[in-house]
Amino acid sequence: MEPRYYIGIMSGTSLDGVDAALVDFSAATPVLLQTFFCPYDDELRTQLLSLHQSGHDELHRAAILSNQLSRLYAEATAGLLRNAGAGFQQIIAIGCHGQTIRHCPEMERSYTIQLVNAALLAELTQITVIIDFRSRDMAAGGQGAPLVPAFHHALFTSATCHRVIVNIGGIANITSLDPPNKIIGFDCGPGNILMDAWCLHHTGKNYDMDGQWAATGQIIPALLEKLLHDHFFSCRPPKSTGRELFNLEWLEGKLLGNEAPEDVQATLLQLTVMAIVQSIHDYCPTATEIYVCGGGAHNTLLMNQLMSAMPGKKVALTDQLGVAADWVEAFAFAWLAQQTMLRKTGNLAAVTGARGDRVLGAIYPA
Repeated sequence: MEPRYYIGIMSGTSLDGVDAALVDFSAATPVLLQTFFCPYDDELRTQLLSLHQSGHDELHRAAILSNQLSRLYAEATAGLLRNAGAGFQQIIAIGCHGQTIRHCPEMERSYTIQLVNAALLAELTQITVIIDFRSRDMAAGGQGAPLVPAFHHALFTSATCHRVIVNIGGIANITSLDPPNKIIGFDCGPGNILMDAWCLHHTGKNYDMDGQWAATGQIIPALLEKLLHDHFFSCRPPKSTGRELFNLEWLEGKLLGNEAPEDVQATLLQLTVMAIVQSIHDYCPTATEIYVCGGGAHNTLLMNQLMSAMPGKKVALTDQLGVAADWVEAFAFAWLAQQTMLRKTGNLAAVTGARGDRVLGAIYPA
């Protein structure tokens, strides 16, 4: 059978870099053939963070960063194809998420912004590029997020058991797969975003490897209760969130000022755990298998806390379902690109709250 190659490119809320995945969709079950990662340097990460709030000459800075990111996406594509021994002529399309700098799903001012210059990326790679996957869902009244539950359903559904897929990136989201019941999916709160920001602020490190720093602290019950009291956690889905809500300013507004930094880190880790566990308890209590993906899957303390908080349920990485935890989202955007090229829907209205399922994305031909 003739190969049907797509590339998925994902750069997420954690601002760690670019994930690129080469996927073959020629068989009934798509196959992840090759992966490639391009890290962000500190300067790029700082510049992207500065655009999450209004500032001087932000339109110019956003345009310059869009070009810079697109060149980095092109480098990731070239590295991916080089490692796979494939040529650009073999690729049907690139599905590129772009870098989110604003996500405002509130109906009265609904919009989302992902930085990418698709025309430049198509020119540099000579491959058709698909971007802007979230806007059509939002135009139809949806949150524009999460989009990955449709992919989770296509790849990870079991006919015999109720599964939940937990993605722990900057933001944590869950997908409940319980045939024949409707698919449930939503952002449940911060994933790594607060832990990473607090760690960088106090240690100079971009993240807390394996939760080692958090393990030296003690959970502060009063602070945890205050954090969980935020209105977002009591909102019913559909719901999505981002750095606009969960940021250092939000956290510092909850602190007394005399907390030990490592105790705050331990509390933030527990906040991520509790947001996930409570969401599963409230909306998919009959789930027996929990599969985790995203960068948070590598946080040993976080994974151990999740397992302890859900006794009787299997908690494992999506590696056991055939897709390594680091590459699920890049895989998903290759799948979304294929959906767009085939004029098939990519969202799930029951998940995002849109008026119906929609074909997503804007196509920039090679």
